[in-house]
Amino acid sequence: MRVLLLGSGGFLGRYVAEHLLADPAVQLTALGRGDDADVRFDLSNGSPGALTRFLNAVHPGVVINCAGATRGGARELTRHNIVAVATVCESLRRSGCGARLVQIGCSSEYGPSQSGSSTAEDAVPRPGGPYGVSKLAATELVLGSGLDAVVLRVFSPVGPGTPAGSPLGRLAEAMRRAMQSGESELKLSGLGVQRDFVDVRDVARAVHAASLSAAQGVVNIGSGRAVRLREAASVLARVAGFGGALHEIDSPPGRGGPHHVPAAVAHVPAPAHPHGAAHGHATAHGHAPAHGHALAHPQAAGEHGGGPAGAGAATYPYPDGCGSWQQADVRTARDRLGWRSRIPLEESLADIWMEAACRI
Repeated sequence: MRVLLLGSGGFLGRYVAEHLLADPAVQLTALGRGDDADVRFDLSNGSPGALTRFLNAVHPGVVINCAGATRGGARELTRHNIVAVATVCESLRRSGCGARLVQIGCSSEYGPSQSGSSTAEDAVPRPGGPYGVSKLAATELVLGSGLDAVVLRVFSPVGPGTPAGSPLGRLAEAMRRAMQSGESELKLSGLGVQRDFVDVRDVARAVHAASLSAAQGVVNIGSGRAVRLREAASVLARVAGFGGALHEIDSPPGRGGPHHVPAAVAHVPAPAHPHGAAHGHATAHGHAPAHGHALAHPQAAGEHGGGPAGAGAATYPYPDGCGSWQQADVRTARDRLGWRSRIPLEESLADIWMEAACRI
């Protein structure tokens, strides 16, 4: 099976490439903006005609799109998440290769959901920020293209390679710095948010399964279980051997709405911006860092409407526009892809910590 992978250099794309390369039946070609790609091509600026010629030359049976932007303003998000996907769809329509398209979507397309509920694929999307809107627009382009296509809505990916700017990446870095300096306590806040974490290696398996299946439409990819960030912090402290205390700072009275919580006050320097705007997602559904000391979602403030967050500043710990709760209904993935998550969160957190510990 010939597979063309778009956005192989990002967080998700790297693991998708690794998983596919382990299958001797797959002939993989990686197309992207980075030097590690087999073919250099910028989907946000390239013409459909050029991509069509490449498709006709390579003649893949499957095209997997892990490329896109996770941070930036409306113009950048439009170029990398909407225009790029329109280019892919138009090129596939013009091409004679008849390839199946596997598009990587995200749970931000859904927006807020009721606490305790599981979000199924037929839920009405109400994205709460520009990033989710841009990804939803990309999904609609794919679904309306007439192609043999499936969109995988990935919930909160974690595991080895988790970007330092993601909530769990920043938490691991805060813990590393505390242990390195001999601090006996770590002060954090905004740990009440609950998200459905899924290991990036399980996501790669889902992408492979989707490429081989006949499933069309939208398929949720998650663990099916929401975990409070507070619980994840406790597990991370245990696997790290952090013997100090974790002190959670409550939200000041009268500030913000029911989901509004203060930023973390752990003194973690803002990590450098990953290369490009693609999730590698040509920043390959890589999660871009937030600024300041907030325990912030990988998407930057420019995507979800907050300014740079400093210590003590009021902010969502996950400014993805999804409120305080998100949990996937994963029955469709089980029934149509034969897939379910395997790697427990504790293992994902242990791998995140191993990478942070290497910096001690």
